[in-house]
Amino acid sequence: MRVIFAGTPDFARVALEQLHTAGFEIALVLTQPDRPAGRGMKLQASAVKQWAVSHQIPVAQPRSLRLDGKYPEDAAAARAAIEAAQADVMVVAAYGLILPQWVLDMPRLGCLNIHGSILPRWRGAAPIHRAIEAGDRETGVTIMQMDAGLDTGDMLLLETLPIDPHDSTDSLHDQLAELGGRMIVQALELAAHDGFHAVPQPTEGISYAHKIDKREAALDWTQPVLTLERRIRAFNPFPVACSALNGETIKFWRAEVLTDVLPPSHAVAGEVLAASAEGIDIAAVGGVLRVSRLQKAGGKPLEAADFLRGFEIQPGQRFSSAPAIAAA
Repeated sequence: MRVIFAGTPDFARVALEQLHTAGFEIALVLTQPDRPAGRGMKLQASAVKQWAVSHQIPVAQPRSLRLDGKYPEDAAAARAAIEAAQADVMVVAAYGLILPQWVLDMPRLGCLNIHGSILPRWRGAAPIHRAIEAGDRETGVTIMQMDAGLDTGDMLLLETLPIDPHDSTDSLHDQLAELGGRMIVQALELAAHDGFHAVPQPTEGISYAHKIDKREAALDWTQPVLTLERRIRAFNPFPVACSALNGETIKFWRAEVLTDVLPPSHAVAGEVLAASAEGIDIAAVGGVLRVSRLQKAGGKPLEAADFLRGFEIQPGQRFSSAPAIAAA
């Protein structure tokens, strides 16, 4: 079976690698154009492109696939490449471009999407982040037959995965990437033999995982402590939850709610109650948040003991909820 693969980040690379290992012929890879990254802002190829190039697989990087859009020359070149590939199916995983109808109709078996949620919950761009942020107890991967809607196509395979109370987007991403890779191999093996059994998505329980905005990183200390803890896990590794102390932005990489501990009645939300090698204990609404991995501007993430050696924090100081720090 000849496959076109469309994807960009590491989540997609895992699936591409598993398809290749399973013996499927990857005729063409579509991925986003190289982007500036790192402190030097040098152009960097996507994880998918790097893998494809290392395995001598043809790569196309159109800025758009819309023939009537802003970059019609890119779309026309991509169409020629897709037609020349003569693929049976296109597999899509976190690609980042909308597929117009001509793309959906091109492969014999259409386009299959690897989506990191239990559809129809968390359709959209950031399903892993939003599931953790909302306090969901489980998530999963849906293999979906793509249509013109936003993650509205029929479901071909679905597997669930529990969300551990300590999972971050970083840790959950890796689990879902491996699951998605295994499932898309299973889906294509079914297609090669017995075919698909498509099931329409339920009409109830629909929610949308809107794209993460950097401005969401700023913690609001008027929110409940459980909400703050979930947001810290949800925004690790991007955009990383943060707060301000004495005018300096501090990023919070890991935190926990102290069990059965309430802040003193005189404490205000955001106030530092204690600072030790175990973490920074901060008063919040309904509980105490212990932050155990932090990062100051220009530094690297550090465990609390190491962080405090270079950045003094004293009880009585107060973290700010100022939203302006989110752009830092």
